[in-house]
Amino acid sequence: MQYSNQKKGMLLAFTAVFLITPDSLFIRLANINSWNLIFYRGLIPFLLVFIGLIFIYKIKLLKELINNGWHGVAYAVVFTMTNIVFVISIENTNVANTLIMIALAPMLSAIISFIFLNENPDQKTWVAITITTLAVIYIFYDALDAGDFLGNFLGLVAAMGLAIGANIIRSAKKISLVPSAMLGKLMVAVIALLFADQLALEDNDLIIVPLMCIMCVAIPFVLVTLAPRYITAAEVNLFFLLETILGPVWVWLVIKEQPSIETIIGGVVIIVTIGIHSTLALKKT
Repeated sequence: MQYSNQKKGMLLAFTAVFLITPDSLFIRLANINSWNLIFYRGLIPFLLVFIGLIFIYKIKLLKELINNGWHGVAYAVVFTMTNIVFVISIENTNVANTLIMIALAPMLSAIISFIFLNENPDQKTWVAITITTLAVIYIFYDALDAGDFLGNFLGLVAAMGLAIGANIIRSAKKISLVPSAMLGKLMVAVIALLFADQLALEDNDLIIVPLMCIMCVAIPFVLVTLAPRYITAAEVNLFFLLETILGPVWVWLVIKEQPSIETIIGGVVIIVTIGIHSTLALKKT
């Protein structure tokens, strides 16, 4: 069965983001400090993807890395930065603050794509971005006052990193930047190692950290690196808004922090909007 590029990109993006949604919960549940956690979030995904790419490319893996060219270098650097600042942001403010910043990624992606790639998202994508961004602002309007400046600022940096990264992939959609993303994960581990102190995993961390690194980091980063080859960067990052609503839901289910009425109302708006946008996009193809 043949899938159109639109279907491929949407399936990859949706699967990636759905797996990412419990990530902030796992970060909260982990009992190790930020840099130790960042080290494992770099090392474990790197090893898993490295083994997978060795099976695919064999001795040609180095050649594939070189073939990624400047796009690969730029993506690896941006990918590294985004991975690091996301964790530090989560641990320096509440989850809601970070997620509302991440929710700005679709709008940032559309603007960057319009300026540098001359790729103007269609009207329905602009409408969906506007509606969902307003819904996110509605959900976390009061939450922004609760966090500190550093956590909020780094959340915005992470959103910008997502937007820039997706556009780099989009600009090089004829090649796979997964090898460069793998290199980015290695860079994350190396940088974190400079600041890490106690790397031993104990008690619940023996389960939480590896599970997080595999399910919420390794698999999604491969899928989200492939998705912009098939759909626009703005459309890919539009799916990240699912994390904005599902993230608090996971926290509610596990830690029993009940979502506010604003989260429920805004979440319904986000899910319905993305559903309508996806349906219209599929009909168009």
